[in-house]
Amino acid sequence: MSFLARTSSIWISFVLMLVIGVGFGLCRPVVGGAFLDMTSDPEMARTIIATMNDAQRTAHAWVTVLLDTAYPLAYGGFLGGLALRFFGSFGKYAALPAVGVVVVDLTENMVQVLALANWVDALDAKAWLTPLKFGLFFLAAGIAALALVIGVINLFRKRGA
Repeated sequence: MSFLARTSSIWISFVLMLVIGVGFGLCRPVVGGAFLDMTSDPEMARTIIATMNDAQRTAHAWVTVLLDTAYPLAYGGFLGGLALRFFGSFGKYAALPAVGVVVVDLTENMVQVLALANWVDALDAKAWLTPLKFGLFFLAAGIAALALVIGVINLFRKRGA
């Protein structure tokens, strides 16, 4: 995982995160306006799917498979990379929430695609997957923000020496 701590890896994952985020915005009208990722209520997720036509369900499934598979890898790489870079020997532990959120987000994506394709309704799992995803994301983001503060302090220390 040390490659994630490289400056180039951090910048590439940051740019990818932004580009994919724009992609979600562009795809919102095609999927009917609501992304399943934003609700943890299984019944609400079922209602959203029930109001979609076939084209919207297919589009949402593809957006999930393509963009929402790449997105957690990008933000996980960015947040985890910052933790690895600036927390020194504690970096591996500080990056764990970023690794965890990637796993949870990808699991949530699988649940959603299965439901969108009418293969399996496992949407009840969203009741705990989605809050866990957001909790881990905000924890990883907080750790990354602290890592940036450490990085800035170290930068000024080096310049002052």
